[in-house]
Amino acid sequence: MDLTPRQIVAELDKHIVGQNEAKRSVAVAVRNRWRRQRVDDSMKKEISPKNIMMIGPTGVGKTEIARRLATLTGAPFIKVEATKYTEVGYYGRDVESMVRELVENALGIVRSTEREKVKDEAVRRANERLIEMLLPSPSHSKNSDDDDDDDEKSQSDEDLVQTVRHERNRAKIRKMLEKGLMENRMVSIVSETRAVPMIMSNMPGMESMEFDFQEMFEKIAPRNRTKREMTVKEAREFLIEQESDQLISKDKVQTAAVELAENLGIIFIDEIDKIVASEKQHGADVSRQGVQRDLLPIVEGTTIQTKYGYVKTDHVLFIAAGAFHRAKPSELMPELQGRFPIRVELNDLTKDDFIRILTEPNGSLTKQYQALMQTENIELVFESNGIEALAGYAFAVNQKMQNIGARRLYTIMERLLEELSFEAPDMEQEQSRVVIDADYVKKRIDDVSKDEDLSKFIL
Repeated sequence: MDLTPRQIVAELDKHIVGQNEAKRSVAVAVRNRWRRQRVDDSMKKEISPKNIMMIGPTGVGKTEIARRLATLTGAPFIKVEATKYTEVGYYGRDVESMVRELVENALGIVRSTEREKVKDEAVRRANERLIEMLLPSPSHSKNSDDDDDDDEKSQSDEDLVQTVRHERNRAKIRKMLEKGLMENRMVSIVSETRAVPMIMSNMPGMESMEFDFQEMFEKIAPRNRTKREMTVKEAREFLIEQESDQLISKDKVQTAAVELAENLGIIFIDEIDKIVASEKQHGADVSRQGVQRDLLPIVEGTTIQTKYGYVKTDHVLFIAAGAFHRAKPSELMPELQGRFPIRVELNDLTKDDFIRILTEPNGSLTKQYQALMQTENIELVFESNGIEALAGYAFAVNQKMQNIGARRLYTIMERLLEELSFEAPDMEQEQSRVVIDADYVKKRIDDVSKDEDLSKFIL
């Protein structure tokens, strides 16, 4: 991934409005990963990633920035919720499992890359198998020892003619397959699966043993052979996948996946403010400080055992995010705070931000609803005053009630177009153009937004 920081920010701007400071920080962090790969090996070991902590209310773009960043970079990426982990000894997920999930993600990326490299050969092999299914090879009868030479010669000539005829027919079928003339022909595919029992990995102490049990059962479990009928089109995809797996080296893929996760992996830890222990140490709060202690060595750099080998987290980039409504970043463990040297604050969304969110991004809500209604032959037109009215209601409701940021637009838009979505299939052709202006918005949203008891449930 060789995008410059400016290019990364430009790509993020296509989907996320504002929050330039956060975009610049993640862009520089990603570019530093690229730079580190190009320095001398002696210096490469010394350069550690500068982890980032995003601080801001819900719905302002923290998760979306991380999600879009992962799509851009193509690097191994996982998003985890800090609240699903508990201290070792308590019922819940062990923090080390996030590293195992990262390696699984890297494995998928490497496997896809390797499959692309062998795709042509896999397609060729799959087509040959399809030809064999559609036209099985003839079985030649074996000559007995007491056959005379004439019989052997006659039989040999017969086999030769049959072989030539068979090859000619195979060539015809191959051409038909290439032209897509046999896509709906049915063939029988035999697939093998192993019955592997489910392991209760959430049991305390069992998480680290999960991959050992899984690997053991995969080796000893019997194979189940099942015969399935499918079209040539479906069978081709199935066979290409089988042939690709046979062509790529499993050990090579696993080694590359571990290396990719170690050097380019990104772990996004959301809701990190929820593991700040409150003053009253009781109930679930008892394990929160423990989660921070368990998280510390992983962020600092340690070695985690996975089913694909040992994984070092020294150069994994960690991005943490939290609203920090009831807690402050300073209430985290000092050692953990020090491992997130870059801190960026994301701003509350204003009415102008809502207007931009509704119009600027490539997949904005207005464009989504226009595409949905177009399937019913309805042209949905959003006037500028209608968008401004929508933004105004979203901002006002956020101020009066819980501020959920841009997510408020989802509830407002759904309420606005609920009647249209219901009636759309039955509308007449002359009614196929619907204009959303300020009056249309006010008629459907005003009463609900004023009735606070009702708006709590609907908006």
